[in-house]
Amino acid sequence: MDLDPATRETIETLLNANEVVLFMKGNPQQPQCGFSASTIAALSKFVPDFVSIDVLQHPDLREGIKAYANWPTIPQLYVKGELIGGNDIILEMSSSGELAQVFGLDTPERTEPTITLADQVAEAMRHAAQDQPDLAMHLDIDAAWQHKLSLAPASGDEIKVVIDNIEILLDNWAASRASGLHIVLEETLTGTSFRFDNPNAPPPVKDLSVQTLKEKLDAGEMTNLYDVRPKKENAATISQAQPLDDKAAMTIEDLPKDTALVFHCHSGKTSRVVAERYRLKGFTDVYSVTGGILAWIKETDSAAS
Repeated sequence: MDLDPATRETIETLLNANEVVLFMKGNPQQPQCGFSASTIAALSKFVPDFVSIDVLQHPDLREGIKAYANWPTIPQLYVKGELIGGNDIILEMSSSGELAQVFGLDTPERTEPTITLADQVAEAMRHAAQDQPDLAMHLDIDAAWQHKLSLAPASGDEIKVVIDNIEILLDNWAASRASGLHIVLEETLTGTSFRFDNPNAPPPVKDLSVQTLKEKLDAGEMTNLYDVRPKKENAATISQAQPLDDKAAMTIEDLPKDTALVFHCHSGKTSRVVAERYRLKGFTDVYSVTGGILAWIKETDSAAS
């Protein structure tokens, strides 16, 4: 099949602009085929953030990526512009440790973590085990620090944690992230759910008011302030803010993980998304400016330049 030049350009732009790209059916939250779902599960163990392309929404890319890579199936995973493979290869590489090596990660040692359960959680797990005695309780913690409990058959390779005669199975990666984890039940607007209090997870993104930002800028205490807006939105700016371009992104990667990073956008929504990405990269002091440039113009005495 010949590849349309415009489609080739779209694919190459995506691969050049993003380190990890997965062409799949559906999206990570709602995969539309089992192969895409299992690829997402494997990939999420190693990377907290990646670009996914739903080929069901882009028929030109659905056929174009097959021709581009000379690879007949979806999903397809690319890292730094290179095709890693499809579902079968990804699962094999995940199991062997090769996929971790692709991302520069060392496979953690098999260590049994210390996990504690609230009484209500232990009781709920006992009931689940009694109702489905042929299944085991699994705990997964992915690279984005999302926790998931599920009942599934045991593979025999998992690390087993026994708490009050309750068995919980984890793979190496989840176990390496679970030490000190405490699981409780909490009431929410949608019902009862598990809450995972994990001391290993990076601290949440913090809100920073424009008044506090101005005080820190005036005192010379704020050196890593980044404007995440596209250039077309930059009519008004905070003079001390740096654009979050490729150069700035490379600089941030080399900073110590406890460096304070502050992000602002037009209204505060996009900056929180960007801040969350850096939190998941391991930065522990990350802020999003509440209200963005709109609040800065309205609430501070400094006129935006």
